Amino acid sequence: MIRHVAGERLARSLAQDGPATASELAGRLGVTPAGIRRTLQGLLADGLVISGERAPFGPAPATRRGRPSHVYSLTDVGRAALGPAHDQLAHEALRFVAERQGATGLQEFARHWAWQRLAPASGEGPATVERVAEVLTDAGYAATVEPVGTGDVQICMHHCPIVDVASEFPAMCEAETEAISKALGRHVTRLATLAHGDGVCTTIVPLRDADTTTLGKVNA
Repeated sequence: MIRHVAGERLARSLAQDGPATASELAGRLGVTPAGIRRTLQGLLADGLVISGERAPFGPAPATRRGRPSHVYSLTDVGRAALGPAHDQLAHEALRFVAERQGATGLQEFARHWAWQRLAPASGEGPATVERVAEVLTDAGYAATVEPVGTGDVQICMHHCPIVDVASEFPAMCEAETEAISKALGRHVTRLATLAHGDGVCTTIVPLRDADTTTLGKVNA
C-alpha cells in the first residue's frame, strides 16, 4: 500500500513514464527536488522503489564528471501497490481452459486475447513502432520506445496489467510477442518480462533495412 498521495503520484509516474532521476521526477510532477527526495525516501524505505546508477533498460548513461545521478524504478511490490493486476476469476478461467482444452486451447485463447489489444495499431498495413507503443500504453502497459546500441529499438513496457496471470501462464507473454510482431509486420525478439521477474518487459525491433514509413522515426 502507498501511504500518501504524493507517493502514489510519483509511483504512477515511474509506472507510466519509466525510471527517472530525482530531478527528472521533479520536472514531471511540478514539485521541488527536495520534496521529491522526501517522497522517494519513503518509497525506498517501504520497498516500493529501488535506485541505481542506470535504468534497467536502454543504453548506459554517458560518462560524466562528478557523482552519478541515481535512477529510480518501481519494484514488483511497487507495481502491485498501484492496484490489483488481476482477480481470482482470471486465474480460475485460464486453469479451466488448460485443464479442458490443454496447451492448444490455452495458446488459442492467449493469441486471441493478445491480438484484441494490438489490433487497434494495425490499419491497412503494418503499424509503426510508436503506434504499437501507444496502443500498449492505452491498454495499461506504460510502453516506451528506446534506442539500443545496435541501431535497432526496443519497446519497453514498464507495467503489466496481467503480470501475475502471465507468471503462471507464460503462453500469455508468448502470444503478446507474436501479436507485436504481427502488428509491425516483422520478426521481433522478447528479451525480458516483468512476469519472469525482470525490471521491465523489453522487445527488440530490428530497424536495419526496414522501410522507415512502416517503422516510423524513433528519437534517440
